[in-house]
Amino acid sequence: MNKPVIGFIGLGIMGKNMALHVLQRGYPLVVHNRSRGAVAELVAAGARDGGSPRGVAEQAEIILLCLPDAPDVQAVVEGPAGVFEGITPGKIIVDMSSISPVTARALAAKAARLGVTMLDAPVSGGEIGAQQGTLTIMVGGHPEAFARVLPVLETMGKNIVHMGEAGAGQVTKACNQVVIALTIAAVGEALTLAAKAGVDPARVREVLLGGFANSRVLDAHGKRILDRNFRPGFRARLQHKDLKAALATGREYGVAMPVTGLVHELFTALVAMGRGDLDHSALAMLIAEMSGLKMEAEAQA
Repeated sequence: MNKPVIGFIGLGIMGKNMALHVLQRGYPLVVHNRSRGAVAELVAAGARDGGSPRGVAEQAEIILLCLPDAPDVQAVVEGPAGVFEGITPGKIIVDMSSISPVTARALAAKAARLGVTMLDAPVSGGEIGAQQGTLTIMVGGHPEAFARVLPVLETMGKNIVHMGEAGAGQVTKACNQVVIALTIAAVGEALTLAAKAGVDPARVREVLLGGFANSRVLDAHGKRILDRNFRPGFRARLQHKDLKAALATGREYGVAMPVTGLVHELFTALVAMGRGDLDHSALAMLIAEMSGLKMEAEAQA
């Protein structure tokens, strides 16, 4: 059976690698991106240039989006020469961006009025997960549409879960980003405390990895912090944006999120200092500097 034509819009750090996995698994691929270099790379690998979001939607049966923020998704989907202008009934849009669940639900409702199903399917796993095709993908929306797109998602991820109705994937991603951001802050504070108290922070990390404090953040980002390696796997400005969305979701449902609010303010300061394009683990650099320690990034963006 012929594989459906897949569209992919948004070829950034994550999207380009994700699109390559789709292509390498034998799916015909039509792509679009605001900057043209990534499009040229995908075309050289065998994809077609859709020319615009509308052009992608006209040619593809399943249209994947991987964009920075809700306004970008809205512009690509609803704007001039957007996906909605080129789409026809029966097609599926899969938004793999991280945006507000409220926005995700509104777009899904608009898509439904066009006879189109829109799923929200944000991802976790960072640049390495995108490169290796091992992303976690949390999906909200119609279960039959999920079943149709699952083989495509399996080219990019290993842990793919249907979470419920439209917006459920974005709620799950908001929860994910809260846990990650707060844990980065905790690791940054712990390693700074060790250094200021005269104990080797590398040895502290080793010990903590063997106990109940062990986590993937302590492992991966703890090493980044020790190495001063803040090359972006996931940019601090995107973490800041995701925490803003999580807090908005909390307000929508009456959830107290005081610690998330504090960490969001720390990311606000980090971004305001011009460090938004560093990895989100660079929050530890701000914590160190607030504590009177100099922490230069050895490998910046």
